Order: sequence, then C-alpha cells, then structure tokens
Amino acid sequence: MTDFLYSIDLAVFYFINHTIANPAMDRFFVFITDVNHWYIAYLILLGIAFIKGGRIGKISAVGALLLIVTSDQLSSFFIKHWVARVRPCNALSDCRSLIEASGSYSFPSSHAVNNFAAAAFFYRIYPDLKWVLFITAALVAISRVYVGRHYPSDIAGGALIGSLLGYLFASIALRLDSYIKERYNKTITEEVK
Repeated sequence: MTDFLYSIDLAVFYFINHTIANPAMDRFFVFITDVNHWYIAYLILLGIAFIKGGRIGKISAVGALLLIVTSDQLSSFFIKHWVARVRPCNALSDCRSLIEASGSYSFPSSHAVNNFAAAAFFYRIYPDLKWVLFITAALVAISRVYVGRHYPSDIAGGALIGSLLGYLFASIALRLDSYIKERYNKTITEEVK
C-alpha cells in the first residue's frame, strides 16, 4: 500500500515539476515560493488589520503572529525531524530543482503549513476573504512542488496541519473578542446604573 501511495505521489510530483513546466511558470513559481517577496505585504496587511480593524483587527494581527511562530516551529523543528523525509531535490536525480537545495527535511512543507494556517485563521475572522486567502495559500504550496523542494503529499499534509492550527487559533481569537466585548458591555451597563 505504501508503494502504491508513493507512486501516486511521484506521478503528481512529475506532472507538476516536469509536465507543466515552462519558462513563464518557472519565473512565476520561483518568485512566489520565496518568502522574502512576501514580508512587506504581510506587514502591511497586519498593520492595516491592527490599525483599522478595531478590536478584532488587533486581536487577529497579534493572533496571526503567534500562529505563524507556532506553526513554523512545529513544522520546521518538530515534525520534519520526527518524519525525516528526504526532499525530492535531494532524492530524485531527475528533479527540476529551480532553487538552491537544502539539507533540511521535506515533510511537511512549512510554506504550506504557514500559508494554510494564515488562510484558515483569517477566513474564520474575515469570511469574505476566503477565495483570495486559499488561492494564495494553494499557489504558494504548489510552488514548492514545482520548484522541486517538496512532494505533493508534503504540501497536502502541510495544508491539513496548517488549516487545523489556523482554525484553532481563530477559535481562540474569536472567543477572546467575545469575552472582551462581554466584559466591556457589562462595565458600561454597570456604569449606567
């Protein structure tokens, strides 16, 4: 059964990494897979949420920072070392590796964990943004297979782990918002009396 699942993983990997490859997609996926291209956008969005989003915006900005630190550390330093799966760019001689290979492990994709964690988190708080959040997360995750750093199962596992973490952190953020609102309303009511 394991061999069968691995053969499906490889077939999908080669389809994304080889079959659909072309120069335009090479440039696109190499650009979006590099987290350094996203920092400014992330900071601007968190700043807008914190400054313009009211109480829930402040809670979500702080919650998102805590979420990403948690999800990144969990995936990069705990799960990857526990599973110890070799990256396709280090394991497959015919892998199209479009970015520098590293010696770190493959499962799960931290890009997928972090982006799906953020997508699930913000989707629960701002449901109108679901399409842009999940399409962006999916494109970043797929880019990891396209550039040869991860197997499809790495991004699927990362998406699942990240979505669960995002859902959990959003539940906490929404509860905190309700608690603060309740306390504030109670204080106002007592002052009026």
